[in-house]
Amino acid sequence: MIRFLILVGYTTLMMFLQVSGRLNQYINVHYRYLAILSMVLSFVLAIVQLILWNKEVDQKPHEHHHHDEHDHGLNKPYQRGIAYLLLVLPLIVGFLFPTVSLDTSIVEAKGFNFPLSKESVGDPDVETQYLKPDTSIYFDKTDYDKQMKQALTRYIKDDHVTVTEENYLEVMELIYNYPSEFIGKTISYKGFAFNSTKKEQSDVFVFRFGIIHCVADSGVFGLLTHMPESQTFKNNDWVELTGTIHSGYYAPFKRDIPVVDVTKVKQVEEPKNQYVYRSF
Repeated sequence: MIRFLILVGYTTLMMFLQVSGRLNQYINVHYRYLAILSMVLSFVLAIVQLILWNKEVDQKPHEHHHHDEHDHGLNKPYQRGIAYLLLVLPLIVGFLFPTVSLDTSIVEAKGFNFPLSKESVGDPDVETQYLKPDTSIYFDKTDYDKQMKQALTRYIKDDHVTVTEENYLEVMELIYNYPSEFIGKTISYKGFAFNSTKKEQSDVFVFRFGIIHCVADSGVFGLLTHMPESQTFKNNDWVELTGTIHSGYYAPFKRDIPVVDVTKVKQVEEPKNQYVYRSF
């Protein structure tokens, strides 16, 4: 019976994450079908457990002997207890703990390096990413270069690069991979302001939180901006900006990085979903 309840719990949790929109804070929305699949499987397994439990109840009165011989596995009550506790744990976490909406305090707490930071979240092979979304770790080099070059042709034709929620991560990756191709182009995008003060150099970055596959390879992605002098924004202010891309030497990283000279900027409402996702 406990197994039935746990499985129903999983089904409910998946439904709850779907309906409340919180699933998006764990995985790339393009993988939502996997969650739906696991929800259906949990439900089917729950029904199976219920049927088995009913059978057991029916058989109980007829069982007198041979009981000990067939009882394998987790036969001591405390072993069973531990197994159930482990199964229930994700449910408790899923329902009771709020998913934290990210804000710039995370960027500040971690500080950011380029292109990857040293500390990783979860998976030791995948490091938290900053500024540049890097999908090269998922492909061999020739495939990656081919994909990037192909994607580049979509944006090179126009002088104005329009960034949407769908292509945000792709465009950012291209700009960092092929900065010379984008210099002189105009870009428009939306993100939140982050005021970085490193070594007397005060800069405003405009970022978005992005998820490539799941939380393990999520990060903050965006560009350094030079805002018009009259404009100042506080951390976490959402802005929509238009400006020209050029390359500038950024002392804290000891290297040139793409910079946007902002010509037009206005404060906007923060979007319902702050995350952007990589589509492959």
